[in-house]
Amino acid sequence: MKKTTRLQDHKTTRLLVILLMFLFGSQLIVNGQQPTVNGQQPLWMRYNVISPQGDKIAFAYKGDIYVVDAEGGIAQQLTTNSSYDFNPIWSNDGQYVAFASDRNANFDIYVVSVNGGVAKRVTTNSASEMPLAFSPDDSMIYYSANIQKDADNVQFPTAWMRELYKVSVDGGRSQQVAAVNVCSISFDSDGESFLYYDQKGGEDEWRKHQISSVARDIVYYNAKDKSHTILTTNIGEDRDPRFLPNKEEFVFLSEGEGGNFNVYKAKADDINNAQKITDFPTYPVRFLSVSDKGLLCYGFQGEIYTQTLDGEPKKVEIQIVNDQEETPELGKFGKASDITITPDGDLIAFVARGEIFVTSDEYQTTKQITHTPEAEAYPTFSPDGKSLVYVSERDGYFNLYKAEVARKEEINFTYATLINEERLFDDDGIERGVPKFSPDGKELAYLENRNILKVINLETKKVRQITDGTQHYRNDDYCFDYEWSPDGKWFALSLITNMRDPYSDVGIVSANGDMNIYNITNDGYITSNVKWALDGNAITFISNRYGMRSHASWGSQDDAFIAFLNQEAYDKFRLSKEEYELLKKEEKMAKDVAEKSDKKEKKDDKKSEEKKDIVVELDGLEDRIIRLTPMSSRLSGVSLSKDGDKLFFLSAFEKGYDLWELDVREKSTKILKKLGMGGAEIQLNKKGDKLYVLSGGNLQTIETKGGKATPIKYDATMSLDRAAEREYMYNHIFLQENKRLFRRDSNGADFAQIKKDFYPFLAHINNNYDFTELMSEILGELNVSHSGCGMTSNGKNGDVTAYFGLLFDVNYNGDGLLVDEVLEKGPFDKNHSKVEAGCIIEKIDGVEITKELDYYPLLNKKVGKQVLVSVYNPDTNKRWEEIVKPISKGTQNELLYQRWIKHNAEVVDSLSNGTLGYVHIRSMGDASYRDVYADILGKYNKRKGIVIDTRFNGGGRLHEDIEILFSGEKYLEQVIRDSVACVMPSRRYVKPSIMLMCEANYSNAHGTPWVYKHKKMGKLVGMPVPGTMSSVTWETLQDESMYFGLPVVGYRTQDGYYLENSQLEPDVKVRNTPEKLAEGIDEQLEAAVRELMKDVENYNYWGE
Repeated sequence: MKKTTRLQDHKTTRLLVILLMFLFGSQLIVNGQQPTVNGQQPLWMRYNVISPQGDKIAFAYKGDIYVVDAEGGIAQQLTTNSSYDFNPIWSNDGQYVAFASDRNANFDIYVVSVNGGVAKRVTTNSASEMPLAFSPDDSMIYYSANIQKDADNVQFPTAWMRELYKVSVDGGRSQQVAAVNVCSISFDSDGESFLYYDQKGGEDEWRKHQISSVARDIVYYNAKDKSHTILTTNIGEDRDPRFLPNKEEFVFLSEGEGGNFNVYKAKADDINNAQKITDFPTYPVRFLSVSDKGLLCYGFQGEIYTQTLDGEPKKVEIQIVNDQEETPELGKFGKASDITITPDGDLIAFVARGEIFVTSDEYQTTKQITHTPEAEAYPTFSPDGKSLVYVSERDGYFNLYKAEVARKEEINFTYATLINEERLFDDDGIERGVPKFSPDGKELAYLENRNILKVINLETKKVRQITDGTQHYRNDDYCFDYEWSPDGKWFALSLITNMRDPYSDVGIVSANGDMNIYNITNDGYITSNVKWALDGNAITFISNRYGMRSHASWGSQDDAFIAFLNQEAYDKFRLSKEEYELLKKEEKMAKDVAEKSDKKEKKDDKKSEEKKDIVVELDGLEDRIIRLTPMSSRLSGVSLSKDGDKLFFLSAFEKGYDLWELDVREKSTKILKKLGMGGAEIQLNKKGDKLYVLSGGNLQTIETKGGKATPIKYDATMSLDRAAEREYMYNHIFLQENKRLFRRDSNGADFAQIKKDFYPFLAHINNNYDFTELMSEILGELNVSHSGCGMTSNGKNGDVTAYFGLLFDVNYNGDGLLVDEVLEKGPFDKNHSKVEAGCIIEKIDGVEITKELDYYPLLNKKVGKQVLVSVYNPDTNKRWEEIVKPISKGTQNELLYQRWIKHNAEVVDSLSNGTLGYVHIRSMGDASYRDVYADILGKYNKRKGIVIDTRFNGGGRLHEDIEILFSGEKYLEQVIRDSVACVMPSRRYVKPSIMLMCEANYSNAHGTPWVYKHKKMGKLVGMPVPGTMSSVTWETLQDESMYFGLPVVGYRTQDGYYLENSQLEPDVKVRNTPEKLAEGIDEQLEAAVRELMKDVENYNYWGE
């Protein structure tokens, strides 16, 4: 980011350097070294494309578009906008460059002259539009976007399934060319047919070396008959086809049989004999383009090369001179998370953007404790509040640091001027995390290497081991819950036993180091939020044991439970309110008598009481568990009052979590405070009068009596060095890969070398787009699914195009918008609306829609707002107006999905003459499972078979449930007075079925068909499914607008191979073609019906 105070100096420096370059040219190369960008050669130049004339190359660097002579030299910066510009394409006359820019939050297409000037916006829909090519006469720009397919098209509606459009270089109404994923264009001699490469699924674009059905292929589009012919036959990736000048041959990028991307040359009718042109090792060649004279241009490892077909690669030596400089920024960049409070609640420590801060609930004054680009986390106060221990990654791994107020005369952390920090352990490479002080503050517990609990005596530095790690399989940062007992003699913790990951139990283990864990619950459900209660005589936790379970494997409601460590506490807790009140009076009376008789004895008794050890009676421990909450719900946190009278818990029934209070003895509940928040955490102070609540970065205290809420204001102002933070996040992702990938060998990739090789690019990245792309390239070397890096937001509030719930005729070229179909349940699907197919939308909010007009700006930011629509019906020659509230693109996509499954069900019904039913498993989760369950055992229960469609399913965890549901075998009839009322099993499907699948199936949508085939439940129809059956952790990075993924759980067969990267073949292979889909024909669905009808005819179903 440029600092305004130095802007004039930057401009002066830039002008001086450019002037010197102009005057002295190559003489500025000193001792063979080129001019540098801030001291470094430019790297990570991407999206390079050579001009048709072969004299210039356009490319993207640091979010701007540059042009440089093909022979090298000083690059001219075409765009200087603060937004991200990339993916340039050349006009055929070499005078203009079109590119994509996120200036309006989404990616739109802009055009700029190669001589500079203001870029002109060409497209306006809030869908991301990607420029692909200028038309041969330079009048149009071809681009891809997901906007709308023709009403007849039966392609599955999904955001990554785009269409091809063309639009005038001056903007205006776009025309749809084809409803397919076209990822590049190279025109044939007729100027309309072209080569392109396709996209069949949602796998990360930068994954490498995969050999599967989803790998991209080279396709030829014939504009005359609108046919699409796949040219490549290898099972690896093929991309960027470019015609050579003779139009008989073309070059393209290929990984062949899973190797490394290099340039190949082939004839369109003889691609199997392709000639390898380049032989770059290890890493991929990217962004291939060709000039009109056949000069190749491509990128390799962030640099740009040219090459003649019979020559050698020539690196283009590029100099970039500008005033770009990243300097630390002062501001507020993160919200509070991971809070901890001192026992009295006077101090609150929290994490924001990876730094530790301390504040109070009284004033906004906040002290920043740490100042590193690396993350700090899991702060914990010593009991006296004078020390703060936390995890830091500043050593390149998780290690523990302690902070204290440096000056004794300063009261506490919040008002401290100086902070002393020290590392608690040597820099030995051993990970230590999640620290927690013992109740007396003399010891510190922590997790070593993420899954072994240890304790260090802070005075003697002696360490003892509490658990051996065998009860915890995963390598999460916070592998399991644990907490010291109030007397410091025990730990309560969650654990996994009997090979039941991720189902967990609650246990206790002695703090003396004997490592004997006593399992309290031992029930195979999921427990969490383990806390001590009642002065250590009990443990509270959350479990889904009694909650309403989802039909499917995952998802259920929770309850709060309490387990008692001794019979006395158990008996006392179960007293009625009357009995308990009487007991308290008797105890008070006895205490008063004792105080009067001997005050000294009272003091001794009090002192003795403070030292009293917790009585743990292991016998019958599992029988002393009580469910606390009277109703199951989604719980986010629980806290029991000191005397056990009140339970405070965060429960979600409506729009988020609210704070509830349960009177334990009266069994009554009430909402203490209506919050409506997302997932939150709560902590009760030692006095028991305040709850500290954190949700969405917002802190507040809530009084336990009355529910009065008081916001806690804090000031997390900090200096953010984005470049240093990116370097940390870079190292963090490598750390997590090393610790968490389900295969210890990085799936054969040399990740240590990869880290070294890609590190230099960091200095040439100044934005999140380039950083996520860099990390995706790196993670792509693993050749595993569920990997890559992405962005959840670019932080901009830009355009949002609204939709009418109408499908327009994409081939109509007259004035207005010709309605082809009114979507069910859309804005116009109302009793009072007269809009129907054949009507023309003539005006929007009074603005006439001519055939040249780009009407999307008329619908910008109109979602949910009243819009006046002027309609004309040519059949009745009538005009009228209607007021509607347009919907979002997401809502329209949902209508399209419901339309798709309804259409498929009608096709199956028609082709089978009512014999078969149809269900689509949209995702491998509970909601989709319930729909399937309802249909097959409801409206289709009397049908003779079911078509199970899993196509385009992105995963979840449903393979066990689908196996059970569709593997029923009839064994009884339930008969009432000679009438068969039901068959057994009644909750499983007992008739023939068949399963559809395709290349876009992912994750558990690979695992589910695999189980279906492995258990011989029926045939698989469609296309092979890539081997993507693994479980992922998507981790949010320190910059919370970014995330990355790694598969952390693999699934291995009896034969010893993993399902990951093991492709699943169908029994009946059928490919859906774009041509047939456009005509409304789903060949896979039709084949499934034919095959299942055969099975139905041969099926022996006894009885009725």
